[in-house]
Parts: sequence; C-alpha cells; structure tokens
Amino acid sequence: MRHVLSALVMNQPGVLAHISGMLASRAFNIDSLAVGETENPEFSRITFIVDGDDRVLDQVRKQLEKIVTVVKVLDFSRSDYVERDLMLLKVATAGGRRNEIRELVEIFRARIVDVSPGHVMIEISGQEKKLEAFVELMRPFGILELVRTGRIAMLRSDAVTVEMGATRPATEPAPVGK
Repeated sequence: MRHVLSALVMNQPGVLAHISGMLASRAFNIDSLAVGETENPEFSRITFIVDGDDRVLDQVRKQLEKIVTVVKVLDFSRSDYVERDLMLLKVATAGGRRNEIRELVEIFRARIVDVSPGHVMIEISGQEKKLEAFVELMRPFGILELVRTGRIAMLRSDAVTVEMGATRPATEPAPVGK
C-alpha cells in the first residue's frame, strides 16, 4: 500500500538529512520527498511517499518519533486529501509542431514558461497520473529535459495539521492517521 506521510519538523539545518539518512539506513525506500517552510517559519513540513504494508508504516512512524526535531507525523493515506506535484519539461519544437504542443498545454492546463528557437519549457502541476499522461503525450515531440518536485499533500478536512507554536516533547507519541 502507498502511504502519504506528512511530518511537521522544526525548521533547523540538517533535519532533512537526518530523517532521510535514518530511513535509508533502515532500508526504507522513499518514493517521493518534498520539504518546505510552513506558515509558521519555526516549522517545515516534509511530505513523503512510502510503499509498504502497515508493518512498514509502523516502523517508519516509530523511527520518526525517535527524532527530537520531529513534532508531528500524520498518515494521509486513509484520509481525504489533496495531492499535487510540479513538473518542468523542455520539449523540442522541430518540424513546426509548436501549435500542437500549445494545444496540449492548454488542454492539460499547463503553461509555457520559456520559448527558444528549438524548444519550449512547460510548467504543469497536478496529480501524479495527470503528469504521467502529459509526459506520454509529449514523448513523440522529443522531451529534452524533465524535472519534478516531490508530491505535496494537505488534508481536505477543517482540521489544521499545524498547531502554531506547539511542540511535542520527545517522549510524547506523534499521532498517525485519524
């Protein structure tokens, strides 16, 4: 099963390296990882995707809870959430196919963000399957370069997952799921 985990962490140097190193040293594979500051500059949110059964998730959660800079861990997998990924790609425009590319960009609600004589750079965001479908349609044109962010997610509910200024003592368990 695919688990979307969101960890609220203290915004300090080395936190991401510590977390990713700990997971790697225990042979947990992270499929996607994104990190960024929250609305409170004291905290960052790390969103990562881990494949595995409930036993794997339980091990990941237990390891994360041991890290002092981790404030809260949530598993979005069984909740209603919004998930997005961002991608930039350069597509060749040889053979006068620029108009075809532009039509597909409009259909997918993407944007052309840079133009050169031999290619266009496209920005697209959305769910993973939308981005994958767009990539497959762009392949015949010639993808010159592609870069993606990790996925980010936020719960749809009225619950706020960040408690402003709240921190958790290292001995208090971090909540996972609902």
